[in-house]
Amino acid sequence: MSRFITSLNTRPVLVADGAMGTMLHKAGLLLGVAPERWNLENPAAVRAVYKAYLDAGADLILTNTFGGTPIRLEREGLHAQAYALNTAAAQLAREVVGDQALVLGDIGPTGQILEPLGTLPYAEAVRGFAVQAGALSESGVDAILIETMSDLGEAIAAIEGVRQATDLPILVTMSFDSKGRTMMGVKPEKAAETLWGMGVAVIGANCGRTLSETLTAVLKMRATVPEAVLMAKPNAGLPHAEGGELVYEVTPEIMADYAQRFVTEAGVKIFGGCCGSTPEHIRAVAAVLKTL
Repeated sequence: MSRFITSLNTRPVLVADGAMGTMLHKAGLLLGVAPERWNLENPAAVRAVYKAYLDAGADLILTNTFGGTPIRLEREGLHAQAYALNTAAAQLAREVVGDQALVLGDIGPTGQILEPLGTLPYAEAVRGFAVQAGALSESGVDAILIETMSDLGEAIAAIEGVRQATDLPILVTMSFDSKGRTMMGVKPEKAAETLWGMGVAVIGANCGRTLSETLTAVLKMRATVPEAVLMAKPNAGLPHAEGGELVYEVTPEIMADYAQRFVTEAGVKIFGGCCGSTPEHIRAVAAVLKTL
């Protein structure tokens, strides 16, 4: 049995980390530049983010590979470096956390729309996800997280690609940010039914607009599939411009209060933060959840 499944089965709740992009931008990464570049170009900055979340109490550290499919990296001409960028991210995470936490290989959407609505062939998407999952798996991650999915078809392609490359446990979360549905119109109930039916280890919701909307989505997933193992990693609310910077409205204290609600009301097994969340948010969450 994998370290991840063992932890999932023996711990009351696991605390995931917070935003990677938010922290790297604070460290000087320019908007519009792929964060994955820094896995090779500025590894010290990436390592520092991992360490900050580990010190804050996170049990699960995500690799800096959200946009690491070769399909998405092609935007910046980094297609040929997909393997190296993903490998570096995973190795840096493992160096930092050792055995103190688990490392999740992070896989986000390709940034393209699958046929027939878009131009990306399903088989090409599967191949791209398999390349990324293979690099992450070979570099020692404990499980694979497929996150921020809007299209159920792309989520399925990602699961298929991961399974072609590795037998590591798979977690899948979707972003419900459009009046209770994903941007592509998927309802939480449909997502839960489909994804849990594919035999993955964990399903859930991440990103989104507000903590309350994400909680509502997760509650609907729970009601649809009562036996599902659920995860939530919501944004720190919505950002607003302040002094030329984006500031998120949710404080660490508010996120900690909601974290407790996600666990007690929806039975969430894993909770962390997405966009706008920081080590301070995760420290507050860990302080609350580790007393349950």
